[in-house]
Amino acid sequence: MLTTRLHKLIQNHKDFPTQGILFRDLLPVLQEPAVYSELIASMASAPVFEKADAIISIDARGFLFGSSLALVLEKPMIVARKPGKLPGDVLSKSYNLEYGSNSLSIQRNALNAYDKYVIVDDLLATGGTVQCVSSIVNSVGKKILGLSVVIELSELNGKSLLDFPVYSQVSY
Repeated sequence: MLTTRLHKLIQNHKDFPTQGILFRDLLPVLQEPAVYSELIASMASAPVFEKADAIISIDARGFLFGSSLALVLEKPMIVARKPGKLPGDVLSKSYNLEYGSNSLSIQRNALNAYDKYVIVDDLLATGGTVQCVSSIVNSVGKKILGLSVVIELSELNGKSLLDFPVYSQVSY
């Protein structure tokens, strides 16, 4: 079963990146092509992607899964990047993390051709990152249909802050 294989591969790192955080590292999944392929197929099967015009992947680990999903689903991919990483006219917003704050930017013209999106990221914790992307997209009259993540940290209850469905492969 995929969930069991993912739990075996995902590594835990205490006090990373700061004291008191238990970091769930899913990079070992990428070292197992059969599991990674099954993971992408499972994520791609979420019905929310059928109605989406495009995928928005969040910097940086979201790119690993969003780009694979974009290829499999034959959907365009837009990126939400950390400050100073995108050229041109960008829409930016700050957000809080479980252990600090940051901001994300999306190129304004990348949103022009599409109306409905699914956000893809590696992990849902407090929901701040996803809310940030949703706020940027909503600010130009576009819609987020859902979120697809590999890991959901259920105890942090980030899902409760979102007004769209969350599709996660494993929960802690």
